[in-house]
Amino acid sequence: MNAIAEVIIPRPVWTVTKFAGDAAFEAGEHYEKSVIEGNLLLNEGITELLALLTGGSANAFSNANARLGVGDSATAAAAAQTALQASTNKLYKAMEAGYPAVANQSVSFRSVFGSSEANFAWEEFSVMNGSDEATSKNLNRKVSSQGTKASGQTWQLDLTITFS
Repeated sequence: MNAIAEVIIPRPVWTVTKFAGDAAFEAGEHYEKSVIEGNLLLNEGITELLALLTGGSANAFSNANARLGVGDSATAAAAAQTALQASTNKLYKAMEAGYPAVANQSVSFRSVFGSSEANFAWEEFSVMNGSDEATSKNLNRKVSSQGTKASGQTWQLDLTITFS
């Protein structure tokens, strides 16, 4: 008997683009850009995707719901985690207009953290499908030290997941 196996492989890429301030952001003049590959899909995120796929009760990762989150915890990612691991220094930020965007087997998320937001060490990242961490689901988590965002700076966080 010949078996055909189908495997879906998500290929996530996170990008942190750093701007000296709002004017530099508006002009598109970044001083640093980091590209970080990979992350860990979280059990609750996988279950949420499967519920969405089968018409079950779940919240979509839509423009109205999705948030990219950053925190200062360097705790290793584990599939059973349900949120960013930082206790206080964390922020989930709503999507920019037009995001998430789907094209060619990829979905892209984007949030911009302004001059007074998320001014702490950026150590972890996630995408969540709601505004309340206690009731929303995190799809994934990535741990990667990206430096400390200072007051006055604007940092843009992008996540693109390509499925193949």
